[in-house]
Amino acid sequence: MTGTAIETRTVVVEREIPYPPEKIWRALTEPHLIEEWLMKNDFELVADHKFNLHGDWGSVDCQVLKIQQHKTLSYSWAAHGLESVVTWTLTPTSKGTNLRMEQSGFRPDQEQFYQGAKVGWGNFFAKLEQVLGGPTEGRWSRLKGSAS
Repeated sequence: MTGTAIETRTVVVEREIPYPPEKIWRALTEPHLIEEWLMKNDFELVADHKFNLHGDWGSVDCQVLKIQQHKTLSYSWAAHGLESVVTWTLTPTSKGTNLRMEQSGFRPDQEQFYQGAKVGWGNFFAKLEQVLGGPTEGRWSRLKGSAS
């Protein structure tokens, strides 16, 4: 038997959010906004850019893999032996945007990471929705910017 592929699992979180893709894109790609819902970071919207996310529990090494303005953002996500890929897909709908996040690459021996990601991404999505349209007017005005 030659090289057997290891089956991996994927965490998927998907929500329809009542804002256009451009506004959600800003929250996914502007470092000060990423910090509000995800973690401190040195993100730049540049292909192949290496960046770090920093949380209370440690850090994540990342690299931008794919950019399709207002449609798709993909980056590697490596921490504590986990080598995965996070992909964001934004699809316009009649009520706003369908936002889909997939984190793929969880090996069978990484059950704790897999379960943690399922809970963690749900929490991150809740924070992202607060940043996008929460009760704090200041946050929303930062997302509005000067251009529509």
